[in-house]
Amino acid sequence: MPWRNTEDPYKIWVSEIMLQQTRVDQAEPYFRRFIEAFPTVDALAAADQDDVLKLWEGLGYYSRARNLHDAAQEVVRVHESKVPYRYDDIRELKGVGPYTAAAVLSIAHGEPHAVLDGNVIRVLARVFAINDDARSGRTRRLLQKLADALLFEKRPGDYNQALMELGATVCTPSNPSCTICPLQEICDARAAKLQESFPVKSSKAPIPHYEIAVAIILDDEQRVFIQQRPDDAMLGGLWEFPGGKQEADESLKQTCRREVYEELSVAVKDLRPFYSLKHAYSHFKITLHAFTCQIAEGTPSPPEATPARWVSIAQLDDFAFPRANRRLIEELQRRMDEPELFDLHADSPG
Repeated sequence: MPWRNTEDPYKIWVSEIMLQQTRVDQAEPYFRRFIEAFPTVDALAAADQDDVLKLWEGLGYYSRARNLHDAAQEVVRVHESKVPYRYDDIRELKGVGPYTAAAVLSIAHGEPHAVLDGNVIRVLARVFAINDDARSGRTRRLLQKLADALLFEKRPGDYNQALMELGATVCTPSNPSCTICPLQEICDARAAKLQESFPVKSSKAPIPHYEIAVAIILDDEQRVFIQQRPDDAMLGGLWEFPGGKQEADESLKQTCRREVYEELSVAVKDLRPFYSLKHAYSHFKITLHAFTCQIAEGTPSPPEATPARWVSIAQLDDFAFPRANRRLIEELQRRMDEPELFDLHADSPG
């Protein structure tokens, strides 16, 4: 792993942000491309947010990228381009929580701070057979105290990485490799043959599902209308096709027309089903239905300060889109040679 071959706190910080909610094999190619584009904190701070998001495209949880970009600018502005080495200072950076702070300071600077991520929680919960809900704040505080007490302060970075690696490769969520685990003799869960019963977790609420309709608005020059999501919204800073959730007693075409009118103050016509796909986010799932259409009259007027533009289908690759929208773009590009796709005056049912 490339972030294991450096003591550069900037690179370690970037890797830890990427590894939040992301598997190592997924994060590694993104890390390499990101560091190649922004090799220093100064380079990242000076970058345009659109360029940062484009490099992050497909990795998900885009607030991580926006926060990292904002925090890099603060490091340059407040800390003379040096990633803080004091715990309280680094915790003040946007997007840096207790885990990230502990990881960066222990690995880059050898500071005695114990990490507590999902892998460490699983190891400790099994070794000590902790029967309390691992999702609760009280249990997290208990686990953090355990982690702090067990920390090998002479080599805290190596210790933290070793414990995380143990959870990732040996003490796995299912089918843990207990026979090769160095902690097997002191593991209470293994002694009770209840390894996979730990950590104890309360059940999650059912994941909601939404039907979403979006408009691929085409003009006479075969350009597509796109707009940028607000920074403070989910998927903030990414570009998208206009659209939204289906309401009760509403057809998908009605949803598409309503959302376009509410967002852009224009009516659309000749709506034709283009493509549907399913996509899962962390807390909900969607079925996305795309319709090609054109503007009946008027000029799109998105809310004030919302960037929007007409672009060619080829130019869509220059913008960062959510994964579901990117799949629509790939389908658009695949079907660019189909005359009926751009026959805006063809009859359309409904």
